[in-house]
Amino acid sequence: MSSPLVLDSAAQDLLFREARTANAFTDEPVSDETVQAVYDLVKYAPTAFNLQSLRVVLVRSDEARERLVSNMAPPNQEKTRTAPLVAILAADLDFHQELPRLFPFVPELKDTVFSDDEIRERAAKSNATLQLGYFIMGLRAAGLAAGPMVGFDGEAIDKEFFGDGKHNVIAVVNIGKPGENAWFQRLPRLDYEEVFTTV
Repeated sequence: MSSPLVLDSAAQDLLFREARTANAFTDEPVSDETVQAVYDLVKYAPTAFNLQSLRVVLVRSDEARERLVSNMAPPNQEKTRTAPLVAILAADLDFHQELPRLFPFVPELKDTVFSDDEIRERAAKSNATLQLGYFIMGLRAAGLAAGPMVGFDGEAIDKEFFGDGKHNVIAVVNIGKPGENAWFQRLPRLDYEEVFTTV
């Protein structure tokens, strides 16, 4: 019986079955061209109202790296210090300013629905988190491993790397080729029957 999936088995393994969160990397660099190619692929993935709230800071300099490391939880510090590339992914709380261009069918959304601070913040974070997932899949598609982390002082990182009060960090992601002993043991997942119901 043929698989209902269109992706071939090798692509399924690359993106899902064999892909893991990496905790150690080789020292092979990750170029800006590679990161741009990843973004140029994943930017087409869906969000609500074509909302593009994700903002990314690539941490390349030693000075910026140490500022970031000092705000990471202790278990995340050394791997953040030594990864070839680290990205800070944040939600732009002023994403709605771009909506007339990105969702021209209803340009007034900027000044109606998303003029409400609470609604706008919730939408910014949920859609940036969705985009974070796409970004990780794009890194895998480029043959890279990702080590996403949420163990950090978010308020301090917001201030240190954005400083405008209009961005909230949602994750810090270490990026590179997986190194020796990069993986923890694969953890279990819920089965289909535990997740899905039909009504």
